[in-house]
Amino acid sequence: MAEEVATLAGGCFWCTEAVYQNLKGVKTVESGYIGGTMPNPTYEQVCSGNTGHAEAIRITFDPDVISYGDLLDIFFATHDPTTLNRQGNDIGTQYRSAIFPHSAEQEQEARAGIERAQADQSAPVVTAIEPQAPWYPAEDYHQKYWDRVGDQNPYCMAVIPPKLAKLRKGFGERLDG
Repeated sequence: MAEEVATLAGGCFWCTEAVYQNLKGVKTVESGYIGGTMPNPTYEQVCSGNTGHAEAIRITFDPDVISYGDLLDIFFATHDPTTLNRQGNDIGTQYRSAIFPHSAEQEQEARAGIERAQADQSAPVVTAIEPQAPWYPAEDYHQKYWDRVGDQNPYCMAVIPPKLAKLRKGFGERLDG
């Protein structure tokens, strides 16, 4: 069984993690920080906007079951790639839309994914393709947040169910169970 990794930033990692964790072929989804200058940042430091990190997810997946291109299409369909440094009420570079390819092939696929997404948008897609950088897993209490406590968090209840509805509508056949 093959295994690849995708790293995507699309706003709050609680919200993007919830989208990917029940897809066929996705083995793990980890929330974390990438793209900044401070080693081992904390959630509070990243939220300040001063570290340069993005809240992101790292997806380990089986490309024989779900392709990197499929993961990107889901990414673009479940967040707003046309707002610079913002997703809904989350504002700042830590909430930017970015792709961190792990290979030249993933970078080519990211460019193609942006082109596909642009065809579906009336505003310009501002998703950046950023170079690989050190990955810092978020604190344990951020992992699998939606599954554990998300339905008790008003913010999550406002943001995640519409994302999951888009996922079911556009990619229902990709859901596991």
